[in-house]
Amino acid sequence: MQQAKRHSIKSIHAILLAGFILFFGSACKQNKFRDEEAVAKDFSVLEFSVLENYPPDVHSEKRIKLDYYDAMTEGFIIPSADQVKGGYFKFSFKIRNKSKSPARYFYKIYYQNESYKFPESDSVTGKENKLCEENFYGSWDDSTMLFKQTPEIPVDDEEHLVEDQIRIVGNPRDEQMCYENGVNGRWKRNPRVGKYSFLLVVSTESAINSKKIPMSVQNICLPEGDHYLNPYYFFRYGEGKKLDNTVSKAAKDTLHVYANPDLGSGIFIDQSKFPSASGFKGTEQCNTDSMLWGTAAFEQFVHYIDASTNMENIPVIADVLGGEYSRREYNWNRSFYSRDELISTTPKTAARPCETVYSDPVKHQIVLHNPKSEFGKWRKENVGIISRHGLCYGKIRVKAKLTEELNKDNMWNGITNAIWLINQSFAEWNLRRPCKKEGYMATYWGGPKDSRVPRVGYSEIDFEILKTPPYCPDQQFPPVYKNPSPDQYHISKWDVPQPAEISEQDDKLSVSCTNWDMACWEPANFGVGCNSIAYGNQTFEAHRWDHWYRALTEKTPARDDEMFAGNYFYFEIEWKPEEIIWRIGPEPDKMRVVGYMNESITSIPNNQMLLIITQEFHNTQWWPGSPYQQSNIPFPSKDIYGFIYDVTIE
Repeated sequence: MQQAKRHSIKSIHAILLAGFILFFGSACKQNKFRDEEAVAKDFSVLEFSVLENYPPDVHSEKRIKLDYYDAMTEGFIIPSADQVKGGYFKFSFKIRNKSKSPARYFYKIYYQNESYKFPESDSVTGKENKLCEENFYGSWDDSTMLFKQTPEIPVDDEEHLVEDQIRIVGNPRDEQMCYENGVNGRWKRNPRVGKYSFLLVVSTESAINSKKIPMSVQNICLPEGDHYLNPYYFFRYGEGKKLDNTVSKAAKDTLHVYANPDLGSGIFIDQSKFPSASGFKGTEQCNTDSMLWGTAAFEQFVHYIDASTNMENIPVIADVLGGEYSRREYNWNRSFYSRDELISTTPKTAARPCETVYSDPVKHQIVLHNPKSEFGKWRKENVGIISRHGLCYGKIRVKAKLTEELNKDNMWNGITNAIWLINQSFAEWNLRRPCKKEGYMATYWGGPKDSRVPRVGYSEIDFEILKTPPYCPDQQFPPVYKNPSPDQYHISKWDVPQPAEISEQDDKLSVSCTNWDMACWEPANFGVGCNSIAYGNQTFEAHRWDHWYRALTEKTPARDDEMFAGNYFYFEIEWKPEEIIWRIGPEPDKMRVVGYMNESITSIPNNQMLLIITQEFHNTQWWPGSPYQQSNIPFPSKDIYGFIYDVTIE
């Protein structure tokens, strides 16, 4: 009897448990169903899926690398036909007709870069953030195409599949400023790197015809008054969120786009930059031919040499890095050479292409070398490469073994290693957004009397690594060390020691981080002299010489051996719409911040820029207080090499 009772209780428990599981499971299914289904009055949309023909990587993330082939002509296309069969991502969704009669529905897909954007909604007012029109967003290839029509959907309480395709292309708003001779120069507004989201909007014919969805949202090429209306704002925060019989649905999957140009794909030569190189034939890896035009990610960079950089150099040739020049020899030479013995010269650029840059197709790297000098053929020659495909924003990371700059005596060899970004063009399509307070200084080279203009094309973001004081200079700059009185019989008169503030940094270089904002006074905390800005638990001193000076610079000391004596080192510029972060480190996951600026102190550029990597002989007049002057550094007796192993932009 007791045993039967126990069985009865167990049965009741089992029934209750089964019922609970059935009820709970049903509730979960209902919650899941509601989460996936976007419901309107006459229809519902569910299972919106994108990138269906593109598999995730080993990290379960959908990443795609920019295809550089022929991107100089077409701009970057995501995906290319070599990456996905047919050259398009497939997407689909299901729709259920809840009305009383069969109907056709209207749909449109939008995409937007989420990594480098302005928020669509103002966090204070909740209204549209007008700067979100600068975000990189698009829709169909044919930007003028409006909502597409589905097949007729019957009233059967079933889910009906709709399939289509999408790809990401440059100049997605079909802006006329990118056209030339009737051709859409999509490369003038290339897709950005970073993560992309996808937004599906489905509506009815009556809702579309009611004009409650503005034509500037249906056709993203059309401005709304004096600006473009970002569809993400309209459907997620604006009036589109409240529309009857219109739903918007975000895809779960995102696409992470990054660039990793092949450094072994050759170096293109712009013949116009080498007018004296007659009879140049080039090589398979370095040339002017059409093949390299379509494949090479870099070309040889030719520095602009300003006449003001002229120096009176000592007539000495030595291997500084090899230990052939000491601080004592430096002090002697700067004291006892007479003016008529000095060599009047400027830094040189390559007379012939391909002689100082090399693209290695086997190791997939680029080699730079500053050539040695000879007596009577005095040369301090700058060398570098420049990318050929412009991008706006990104985390630009360079893995390189650039030349050491200090020898074992911590004597500087005169080289500045530089990794920098510069505007791709001065044309209208690449102008920066207007400076609303007094405008920008009109030219890069003009002085304080230069005119101010609403918009400029010039932009530059720099890493410049050289031997100069790391501290922020006062307006009245103090001398770094006493000028010696040349008296060869009294060593104390010419072999003058450096002050403690310099000698304490003897084995260090200054990592100088600069943004050329063209002296736009619009930032709320625009400042002159030395001004602090915090980032995390760090504080940086940003320096500007005067109200008309076009650049803002921060300096952080770092050991020469740390950056340049090892097998490689990383340098990174993270350029975002509202801030710039400079980092260095031995590995990508071991980097430290060495510079930080945001829109409160400087105008952040928003135009397309190119990457430059150089080893150059700076005129130290640009860096007041430097302990060594370029004119007292010997001409190099040996070639000076630098190796670039990888460039990643993401």
